[in-house]
Amino acid sequence: MAELREADRLDKRQLRRAFERAADSYDAAAALQQEIGSRLLERMDMVRLQPARILDLGAGTGFCSAALMQRYRGAEVLALDLAINMLRHTRQRGNAAEQLHCVCADVDGLPFADDSFDFIFSNLMLQWCMDLEPVFTELRRVLAPGGLLMFTTFGPDTLRELRASWSVVDGFTHVNAFPDMHDVGDALLGTRWAEPVMDTERITVTYRELRTLMYDLKHIGAHNVTAGRPRGLTGRQRFGQVARAYEAYRRDGVLPASYEVVYGHAWCPQNKDVVRHDYEVGLDGLLP
Repeated sequence: MAELREADRLDKRQLRRAFERAADSYDAAAALQQEIGSRLLERMDMVRLQPARILDLGAGTGFCSAALMQRYRGAEVLALDLAINMLRHTRQRGNAAEQLHCVCADVDGLPFADDSFDFIFSNLMLQWCMDLEPVFTELRRVLAPGGLLMFTTFGPDTLRELRASWSVVDGFTHVNAFPDMHDVGDALLGTRWAEPVMDTERITVTYRELRTLMYDLKHIGAHNVTAGRPRGLTGRQRFGQVARAYEAYRRDGVLPASYEVVYGHAWCPQNKDVVRHDYEVGLDGLLP
């Protein structure tokens, strides 16, 4: 797996604060995140799975938690997030609160016993993890043998236009470093998941002005919390320089923002000591 630069390391305390502050504005700015979550949920149509206990990992305001309760009406759904303000919104969703439990915790140390869940669902949380192997090890611990992990994360081409435009202005990091699909697959292999499958999708969101993109990122909590971020405020002059650099990407009157979406799933082996074969790229092998 590619080694993370020190400048790209995330400040977990700042990350938590950003999501706490964004909880009230998240849903209004999270159309892309909800669309990707819906596409991940649609992939469950191809899976023969009737879980009794589900972990929604990085649940945010509970958009996917509510959908999971609807899809698996008899199942108990546990929504986990780093930000307690996000979970306050999750608790307000749906009419099946008896199915839904909320836990504020960090994926680096899950407060659950071994083999606690039959299904772990995670939409756009893993890009906030600096080292995937310990995370996948922890998820494998709490997933029962034969259980399914299904997730999305962002790949390295995400927000490439914004990253390139900032690079014209200064040498600080302004956009997160996102893992390559093959690095994610290698991390699954390294932590002994069964039959991992990976694929990617490209989505382009367009904006009239750069300020609108920056507004959306701020209001979903996607602040710059890298170690190499600038410590002062972004002044009008520097923002103007970035905006002018971004104009090089304008086509048909709009500015593109590229997202590389990485989809993955893997099974917890019936025998957790067994190491399985190499991962596939694509959707083949989704059914157990």
